Amino acid sequence: MAHTTVSFRGVMGEGWRDLDIANPTDEHAMLRQMVRDFVREEVEPQALEHDRDERFNLPLFRKLGGMGLLGLTAPAEYGGAGMDATSVVIVNEELSYSDPGFCLAFLAHDQLFVNNLAHSGSDEQKARILPKVCSGEWVGCLGMSEADHGTDVLGMQTTATPRDDGTWAVNGRKMWITNGALDDDGTPADVAWLYARTGTDERGRAELTTFLVERGMPGYSAGQKIHDKLGVRASTTSELLFEDCVVPPENVVGEPGESMIHLMRNLEHERLGLAAMSVGIARRCLTAMNAYASEREAFGKQIRDFGQIQRHIGESWAEYRAMRAYVYDTARQIELSEAGHRLDSDGVKLFATTAAKNIADRAIQVMGGYGYVGEYVVERMWRDAKLLEIGGGTLESHQKNITKDLSRNPTVIGE
Repeated sequence: MAHTTVSFRGVMGEGWRDLDIANPTDEHAMLRQMVRDFVREEVEPQALEHDRDERFNLPLFRKLGGMGLLGLTAPAEYGGAGMDATSVVIVNEELSYSDPGFCLAFLAHDQLFVNNLAHSGSDEQKARILPKVCSGEWVGCLGMSEADHGTDVLGMQTTATPRDDGTWAVNGRKMWITNGALDDDGTPADVAWLYARTGTDERGRAELTTFLVERGMPGYSAGQKIHDKLGVRASTTSELLFEDCVVPPENVVGEPGESMIHLMRNLEHERLGLAAMSVGIARRCLTAMNAYASEREAFGKQIRDFGQIQRHIGESWAEYRAMRAYVYDTARQIELSEAGHRLDSDGVKLFATTAAKNIADRAIQVMGGYGYVGEYVVERMWRDAKLLEIGGGTLESHQKNITKDLSRNPTVIGE
């Protein structure tokens, strides 16, 4: 069989090799440098203390608002920066290089509340609330998980019932809520993006509706604050209580029963954000173990000359580069106002979170006793990395979703 010969000489053009997938524009590079400087000067000095004390640094968090980062993807007209998914990944990576717990509080506010409101709220809701959360005056959270329903979102038991005066009565408990309580006094988040059951569809599945619940609404409070967490201790985790909580009709997002649109898009963005945190953790641990391998000597030579140390560093470098490429390539493809990227948002979280934990584990091994001590950072990175395999969907749920999506669309493998 004859084959046609095609000449590609000169077709690819000039400069394509210079593309930096992690800093595709000058604006992205400037954002990274700004956040990196902030991390070095403000975040790093407080990270160990707030981890030990299990305390959220609210004043430092509010400084992110002054930098335009608390509304990273919100429109400028509401006080946001109007940036894209790559920008979100950059900020999450840089913050997590120093303090993943602090970054998780940022993610819960910026990506799980602000981004949701910016793309799904009404004009009135955005005008009333976005300026407050973009500036840092208000701290937001997402109310989705429950004590007995995490990955099984449609099993949630929190309900909202319409009342004769047009308001809604919300009853239930949300659990594992980042930013749910802002302090040890039980001050609840200023505003929560809440999912609740409002009915059942023709197939017997829960119909979910989204509510904006503001502090001061009757029946809304923070429950128990979770102490003694393995990691991400610099962010607060708590229960949210809704006891005949009265929510006015203007705080319903969209139409009753259509929350799955918001929810699926939210999960895709959350998973990308958690994968980006993993990149920061991996980079910090790789930096630490590489430096230590040159500083530490045993039997008259640097430990980096020993084969097992070389294996730890070499495998970590390869995994770090692979996760970085996958995360930024996925960010490049995601449009924040749309869903439809579950295959790769699940894929990056499945791969990057476990890789980050493994790199942190190798860093502890390379550094020996020093790696086991808080002052040398990598033990905290290991503890924080473990949460990323659980939050935003378990590894098992990602494996299920990927397998299902590839069954439906096997041709994507060859694209």
